[in-house]
Amino acid sequence: MFSTKANKIFQDVIEKYHVINAVDQSFVNSYNKDANLLEHLLYRKSWIDTVQWHYEDIIRDPQIDPVAALKLKRQIDASNQDRTDMVEYIDSYFLEKYSDASPKSEATINTESPAWGVDRLSILALKIFHMNEEATRADASSEHKAACQTKLNILLEQRVDLSTAIDTLLEDISKGDKYMKVYKQMKMYNDNELNPVLRSQK
Repeated sequence: MFSTKANKIFQDVIEKYHVINAVDQSFVNSYNKDANLLEHLLYRKSWIDTVQWHYEDIIRDPQIDPVAALKLKRQIDASNQDRTDMVEYIDSYFLEKYSDASPKSEATINTESPAWGVDRLSILALKIFHMNEEATRADASSEHKAACQTKLNILLEQRVDLSTAIDTLLEDISKGDKYMKVYKQMKMYNDNELNPVLRSQK
């Protein structure tokens, strides 16, 4: 199943990141783009999400230098752009994969594209990893660890449900019971013409 592969890749990426555990470490994709395009995209997507997760931790430091915070905000903005770009690349993969599927007359559209479901699954993998850290942290109180274990159990259940939903959606698309319709991102804040602040500085 697709979700089994995706969850395995996400886990591998998160564990690889935490060997060095630094947002500025170098990135090497474990999958060749030409030989394993889907795996390549999933690996890159998860790495972007993992780095951004830690960007978000750093910027919440109440003692952060304002200049460093502004630089980090720019990095988060760029990471968000990379993240949404990767979602589009993954959806493009699925559009090509199921290009020969003929939607039935009664076929319906889903509330989100397959890749946005994958986006949620990637973030969920990070939540599970870090909640497990908290549930097993040696210096935490027993009450803290118990509360985090309860949350972890819910997150694990959520991963099963989300994985099943994504697999079902892909199967429905392949059978023509669902059809894909992808809307390209129309972000305005990065556009020199659509953002009034940027436009005024031209």
